[in-house]
Amino acid sequence: MSVHRSLKSSNLMGAKRNVLKRFERVDELKRQGRYQEGQKVWGLPKTKVKE
Repeated sequence: MSVHRSLKSSNLMGAKRNVLKRFERVDELKRQGRYQEGQKVWGLPKTKVKE
């Protein structure tokens, strides 16, 4: 069974992501001073993706 061409990820390595993972959001919020250690990781404020 073959994989449909739209599902292949040959050119996704260089694609820009528009969503951060939770640990990346926490790191960015720490850098901005908007997150303190021990704070909940659910319901985090939105952050912009760095290019």
